[in-house]
Amino acid sequence: LANSAKSQLSIAYYASSCPQAEGIVRSTVQSHFNSDPTIAPGLLRLHFHDCFVQGCDASILISGTSSERTAFTNVGLKGFDVIDDAKAQVESVCPGVVSCADILALAARDSVDLTGGPNWGVPLGRLDGKRSSASDAVNLPSPLESIAVHRQKFADKGLNDHDLVTLVGAHTIGQTDCRFFQYRLYNFTPTGNADPSINQPNIAQLQTLCPKNGNGLTKVALDRDSRTKFDVNFFKNIRDGNAVLESDQRLWGDDATQAIVQNYAGNLRGLFGVRFNFDFPKAMVKMSGIGVKSGSDGEVRKMCSKFN
Repeated sequence: LANSAKSQLSIAYYASSCPQAEGIVRSTVQSHFNSDPTIAPGLLRLHFHDCFVQGCDASILISGTSSERTAFTNVGLKGFDVIDDAKAQVESVCPGVVSCADILALAARDSVDLTGGPNWGVPLGRLDGKRSSASDAVNLPSPLESIAVHRQKFADKGLNDHDLVTLVGAHTIGQTDCRFFQYRLYNFTPTGNADPSINQPNIAQLQTLCPKNGNGLTKVALDRDSRTKFDVNFFKNIRDGNAVLESDQRLWGDDATQAIVQNYAGNLRGLFGVRFNFDFPKAMVKMSGIGVKSGSDGEVRKMCSKFN
């Protein structure tokens, strides 16, 4: 059933029913991006967190005391207001036609494009799911987990090692809180030292940004020196021991994922990023087909934050 629903997705899905949909989503994302560029990584992350739980069905957008977005692993997600804004504008033109799940997939693509990354056609036709529970969010990969655990979580969604490394490349834009990696800087080893996989000069820099007794809420770029540009600098950081999250740095400690990181990091001037820019859209299209809802399994919500 899932494969059947996925095969029904089409880039031209709204060509006759709501041809303005993509343009409205794009202009909405652009407007929010112009006033707050951090919305781009926010929307990209929102799409990923949606797809990895109940599938790409906008379950992450439901508000409520025990809904998916309240789970600890979803702390700090942003972009809900952008999707709500786009949905309201689309509804005013084509009521009851365009799903929130499709709007989220389009907004993620537009976010990559606006930050200098590749553009691609987004297959559309998802329905919005009818379930959203915080307890389901355990499916999400955690920065504390090993590559083996991440590999299994991605495999459970039909994604391989190549997809894993490519999709983690979304960290080329965005930031995280000190609290999610601070443990790497202080008493990581039994002898009280920092994580030895961190490049030595980078330790001092990160410790300055995240003091030992700080509140842990300070934002730190996941891709130092290139936080707002969608590029391959992130993979060079992994290669050089400058990744912020432990799970990102661990990609260099596994033979299979290291080879992919090395390919993306490049070593020939002029070829940086070519392969990544080609692979990322393919991985995103593959991911955006996870658990697609169709028929009685889904609906087109009137408002993205609540079920019909």
